[in-house]
Amino acid sequence: MKFSVSSAELLKAILDVSKAIPAKSNLPILENFLFVLKGTSLEITASDSELTLRTCIEVEKAEEGSIAVPARHVTELLKSLPDQPVSIKTTGEGSFECAWSNGNSVLPYFPAEDYPEIKGAGDDAETVTFSAQALVDGINGTIYATADDEMRPAMNGIFFDIDTASTTLVASDSHKLICYTTADVQAPAKCSFILHKKPAGVLRSIVSKELESVQVTFDSSTVVFTFGNTTMICRLVVGKFPKYRDVIPQNNSNILRIDRQQLLGTVRRVSICANKATNHIKMDLKGSQLEVSAQDLGFAIAAREKIDCEYNGDDLTIGFKSSFLSEILSNMSCETIVMKFADARRAALVVPSEEEAESEKICGILMPIVI
Repeated sequence: MKFSVSSAELLKAILDVSKAIPAKSNLPILENFLFVLKGTSLEITASDSELTLRTCIEVEKAEEGSIAVPARHVTELLKSLPDQPVSIKTTGEGSFECAWSNGNSVLPYFPAEDYPEIKGAGDDAETVTFSAQALVDGINGTIYATADDEMRPAMNGIFFDIDTASTTLVASDSHKLICYTTADVQAPAKCSFILHKKPAGVLRSIVSKELESVQVTFDSSTVVFTFGNTTMICRLVVGKFPKYRDVIPQNNSNILRIDRQQLLGTVRRVSICANKATNHIKMDLKGSQLEVSAQDLGFAIAAREKIDCEYNGDDLTIGFKSSFLSEILSNMSCETIVMKFADARRAALVVPSEEEAESEKICGILMPIVI
């Protein structure tokens, strides 16, 4: 193998896929990048066996071949070089040279045949196309609500519920449930998959919103995301996601309209005095005023704050875990939110105001706590 390329371009490519390199693996070969050179196209692959990232760049003065190169050494070397042409070539059995304007480095490589075969989705796979913006916004808006539940692995990821008219991304940890819906993504028939939160986090970090679209191909066990020159392949979470639509409240008749940032600020200030173990706060709704309060009897501290609001409904006292409510409020972007309550014991629905509902696309459900 032999090729020349800009050091900055090669560094960017390996950094794009390096998130799939495991810190330590039972398969030491996975601590390497796989370089496959065909013509003038260099394909770079990184994998931890569950998640695989692959990208391609164009190179010059190429002689085809394939090797596995140590990820840490190559990354650190390229980071230390200013942008300039570098030449990489195999020099003998088990070693390759990386040469730059006034120096060179000789590193070991490993046979490409030792690298495990990476399989994509099968012939029965479904394919849908997301706009890059919708995909990133959907993951950003839901990933914080995923669980860490060994007994129910389906709750540890984002559920992609793809239908003929729209697609909904859903995440829940049993205390809160978040839905992001977009009409931009449709499929000929209803289909779905669950993406674990780890690859979901990697995906949102490498998909640029400047891209127009991301092609998503998936079967029962594997999903492949293709965008630009990059491909991400990962295993899906096996399991059945709960029937989330059944738990979305439909008839909560006590309705609060309030400025989102104002409520978020109040919750954050008051929760400083909440019990650190529970983070419980209390909301008292009466007339056109909301009072938020918290106390920690063990340390004899308390806080309360009153806010003017629009409230239609019966007088209500309800409690929430402040961190959950703050997460929902801070991950919405609308100016005004609507909270709909049934009573102090049933789930509250959090949605954008009617004027912003079309642009926001997010709704949240939060379980109350017993005061």
